[in-house]
Amino acid sequence: MSPPVPSLTTGERNITVHLKHVKPHPPPMASVDEIISHLDELLEPERFDDHGPNGLQVPGPEEASTVVTGVSASLELLERARDEGAGLVLVHHGLFWDGAPRALSRPLAARLRTLLEGEMALAAYHLPLDAHPQVGNNALIAQGLGAADPRPFDAHAGTPIGVAARFPGEGIAAAALFDRVRELTAREPLVFAAGPDPVRSIGIVSGGAAGSVETAIAEGLDAFVTGEPREPSMATAREAGIHFVAAGHHATETFGVRRLGELLEARFGVRHVFVDVPNPV
Repeated sequence: MSPPVPSLTTGERNITVHLKHVKPHPPPMASVDEIISHLDELLEPERFDDHGPNGLQVPGPEEASTVVTGVSASLELLERARDEGAGLVLVHHGLFWDGAPRALSRPLAARLRTLLEGEMALAAYHLPLDAHPQVGNNALIAQGLGAADPRPFDAHAGTPIGVAARFPGEGIAAAALFDRVRELTAREPLVFAAGPDPVRSIGIVSGGAAGSVETAIAEGLDAFVTGEPREPSMATAREAGIHFVAAGHHATETFGVRRLGELLEARFGVRHVFVDVPNPV
């Protein structure tokens, strides 16, 4: 007499029990020094007269298996990075800035304590990450908006950090541009719609660059996109006949650091987690 054939249910149960004992492979470890060297080579921070140090700001472990990226090194971001098991935290806005007090404030001390006790390194890239023609905030915004032929725009201390570009063909409707900004940044932009329709050309400088609208006006561009406005922005746009779009300082600077994390994951095999701490500014 033949032995009974196991039922499908029994087989599935056996498989399920077996899979419970399978542990996922941890991501490989990568040298933090090698990661920083790669980022320095890619972003060339030595070319920029910046407002603070670029590169490694706080040393940590020699190796990391998880890299957490985010816009600003706030306490919340660092605590969430610690909870993710990060060995390296990579941000756009670091901890140290020119003109800041030389003594540690309580908030800065808390951020440093979180890094040190969590055994995490911190690296930051500011203007180099705005300016890079492939992984920079401004290049990625131009790409996301469907603009073509990007070129350097708006120099800071002699080095361009923004992007100017054109829309193909006869351009796009102004309303379509504002819709694209809204979709790309996932927030409602502040729009002073004072320029031509359709829009054929655009200047982009992420973050707090409202004053750079003057460069866009001088170059005869139809629209200008940045993060934050200033009080004169509305009158300037109206009187010059240019569209001024403020899409959020934070929202316009999520792109570059996230792309860096993706590149590090592909190159070094580390686990990458982008941590977004929502900020309406």
